[in-house]
Amino acid sequence: MSTLRLDLHVHSDGSYDGHEPVELLLEHAADIGLDGIVVTDHDEIDASLRAARLASDYGLVGVPGVEVSTKHGHLLAIGVEEPPDPGMGYRETAATVRDAGGVVIAPHPFQRSRHGVRRRHLTPRDGEHPVDAIEVYNSMLFTGYRNRRARRFARSQGLPGVGSSDAHYLMNLGRAYTTVEIPDPDAPANVDYGDVVAAIRDGATGVEGGRTPVRRSASQYAKGAVRKSVFAATSYAPFVSAYPVSMRD
Repeated sequence: MSTLRLDLHVHSDGSYDGHEPVELLLEHAADIGLDGIVVTDHDEIDASLRAARLASDYGLVGVPGVEVSTKHGHLLAIGVEEPPDPGMGYRETAATVRDAGGVVIAPHPFQRSRHGVRRRHLTPRDGEHPVDAIEVYNSMLFTGYRNRRARRFARSQGLPGVGSSDAHYLMNLGRAYTTVEIPDPDAPANVDYGDVVAAIRDGATGVEGGRTPVRRSASQYAKGAVRKSVFAATSYAPFVSAYPVSMRD
């Protein structure tokens, strides 16, 4: 078996609150010794698909994914090539991801200020969990309380734990990451992402890394809040052409 170091929760400039192009993220991931990243932009997957296609050029495993805005909180869909529709229920979204061959992870659970899902939506129904793994270490939290709570919940439910940076800026990439055990490959670039999905689902994971410095976390939160507000406002604003009337057809 071989151990891969993967940051499973990273944002690019394809997300309304992201900043970096995927090429820069991939280059930096290779430079700091990661074996791969999953670009999980909010309800957008184009940049993630591009990153997955380009990953082998950087010696990395390519895994597509997306962070879905469900009715009950955010959900990471890893190993899918089509984003589920936002706004569905948590369990309905999870079923859609699994039907597409992906794995379902609850990011930053219980943290309502960041759209983390509540506990009641993570409990089993008819003996089946709605998620395949819990993000038990998110490096962007100011304190360790939510991470500890997520870790206790994962253990109590017998669910695998994963770690991630939740980076929106390059400097935060790889602060925390997940180790994944897969059948020994010739090189990370030759790994089929289906093996990564299967390993996460089977619980062949570990968590490494540490917390992002508080000043960086605060800066990311503040900038993200501004970008989100601008995005929300402009998405409802009337269209204004970039060209004067005399130049329009």
